[in-house]
Order: sequence, then structure tokens, then C-alpha cells
Amino acid sequence: MSATPSTPDILRPHAEVQYAEELAALRAADDRPKPPNWHLSPWAVVTYLLGGTLDNGFVIEPKYIGQRRLMEIAVATLATDRALLLLGVPGTAKSWVSEHLTAAISGHSNLLIQGTAGTSEDAIRYSWNYARLIAEGPSPDALVPSPLLRGMREGALVRIEELTRIPADVQDTLITVLSEKVLPVPELSTEVAATRGFNVIATANDRDKGVNELSSALRRRFNTVVLPLPTSVAEEVQIVQSRVEKTGRALQLPPTTAALEQISRLVTVFRELRGGVTENGKTKLKSPSGTLSTGEAISVLNSGLALAAYFGDGTLQAADLAAGLTGAVVKDPVQDRVVWLEYLETVVKEREGWKDLYRACREVVE
Repeated sequence: MSATPSTPDILRPHAEVQYAEELAALRAADDRPKPPNWHLSPWAVVTYLLGGTLDNGFVIEPKYIGQRRLMEIAVATLATDRALLLLGVPGTAKSWVSEHLTAAISGHSNLLIQGTAGTSEDAIRYSWNYARLIAEGPSPDALVPSPLLRGMREGALVRIEELTRIPADVQDTLITVLSEKVLPVPELSTEVAATRGFNVIATANDRDKGVNELSSALRRRFNTVVLPLPTSVAEEVQIVQSRVEKTGRALQLPPTTAALEQISRLVTVFRELRGGVTENGKTKLKSPSGTLSTGEAISVLNSGLALAAYFGDGTLQAADLAAGLTGAVVKDPVQDRVVWLEYLETVVKEREGWKDLYRACREVVE
């Protein structure tokens, strides 16, 4: 058996809240060695991520569907003095894996720095309460710790999302922290030394090359794990179906039915267009400008289920998928529209059993 605690008023509970029962069951059953300040052993963390059945029959549902070895490498990295960089195209579950790793290892996942072009050194190091700074001068009480500084003090994992979106000179603020495990505070003539258990998980989109690439000095401080796109249609269908079921419960959508056939068709369209070839390898295709990731497939299916629930008969139909599917493919109204129409005419129209999807998509695109 397995269940998650009821959180009806929160749209998106943190992983440690949503899966509190599973984490508690793993802690109770976990008798393997734990690194300092870890809530679970590396074995239990990987079990939490990939799913499994404990000796007492408790079922841990999978959070990540993919290669076990990648998760073992990621977890083993966090037990060393090197930080972890999760790299991949959009929609490969980098942020999802990062959150669940921190929830399982540190017990909470809220030490987060969101990387943007406007992220400053203060957001990574620390800032000041200026009222107290003016009244008292520099003091420990006037210092406002960043999530990174809090993680160093607590011996917890810190997440940095979209590391390559942060300006290069701000990124390099991390070098001393990751190599020396200290954060200098020159205004107080002191430094903060990291407590055992502290480490950093960063995520980056490998399509952002050239935005703010990591310096060689900073890259050496990270062990990089590349999260790939799902290897097969069946694997991607399983991911989409699982995530959509959870999202539907969180959004409290009316009961709807999404047949595996519709999910499989959606996933097949995405895989063929991003791969530039049909599944049977016989027809080469032009690819649109977007990524058509698994994450986008989940969004398209959620949109279709909402249409089926509120404006249909509760069963996902081709017409419910068509609008979201077309919107996901056609990002550029000129170039992508040509690609999409060509795909509809040469592949979807000729594929047995897909006429309803062809007609629905043609109605939307025209």
C-alpha cells in the first residue's frame, strides 16, 4: 500500500509534504550507512526516486522513470565534495529530480535559488537588513542569509535552478564555496564554514549554450549528469500518464478518462517531430523550432483533459488534444506552421486510425 497526505488547499505541495508517508516508511526501514546529516542512505534515496517494494510490503512509487545508473551516480556525487549539475533539454525532469533528491536527503527542498539574468551576488551570498545596518553598522543580526548560506549552516542541500541563466561573474561567486566550503563575509571579518551534509544541486538547459556558459574553474567543481529524453514510446507514455494523473488530482479536475491510445498518439507525434523521422524510420521530417519535450506533452494532455472534463463527455477525444498539440508545435507562426501542415498531410492523414486527429488538427491550424 502507498498513499500521500491530503493537502487540498495547496496546489503544488513540496515533495517532502506530498510524499511524507513514503519518506517516513523508508526512514523506518533504512538500516544502511548514511553520510553525515543525510535523512536516508544512498540506497534508500535511489529507492525513493525509482520506486520499489519494501520488506514490509510498503510500495514506493517511482518519481523518475529512466536509467537507474544515472540516479546512482547523482546520489553518489552528493555524498562527495563535488557538487551535482543536472544537464538536459527542457522537460527531462531536471528540476523534478533535483527537488526529490533534496527532499529525500535533507528532509526539505525549500533552499532554492532561481537563476535568471537578474540574479545578483546578493542572492547567492547574502544581503543586509539596511535599517539595522544603518542603525547598528555591520553585525551578524543585520546580515540576511541567502539559501546557500542557510544550507551551509544547516548542512543541507541547496538547489540552483537554471545555473547558465545567471551572469558569468555572478556564477563564479560559487567557486570558493564549492572548492573551500567556506563563504567569506569581509564586512564582519569572518567566514561561514559549511557543515557536513552541505552540497549544491544545479540544473541547466543544454540548449542554453552561449547564454552564460560556465567557466572552466566552476565546471570542474561539478560532476555533470546528463538526463536524456525517454528512450522509447512506452517509457515516455508511462511518464506522461503518471505525471498527468498526479496533476489532475492536484487541480481537482472532474473525473476524466485518457485512453492509452490518445496518450500514445500524442507522445508519438512529439517524438517523430523532434527526432526528424517517423517511428518506422521510413519518412524524414522537418523539425519545428520548439523542444517538444516530455514536460510539454504533459501540459498538452492536461489541457486536453480539462477540455474533456468541462466541455466534453469526460473522455479525452482527438478534438480535445488538437488545440494544445498545435500550440505546442507551432511556436513560430510562419516556419512551424509549414512544418506542422506538412506533417499532418504526409504522416497523420495517411496513418491508419488517425483520421480523427488529422481532422481536428486541421480545423485548429486553419
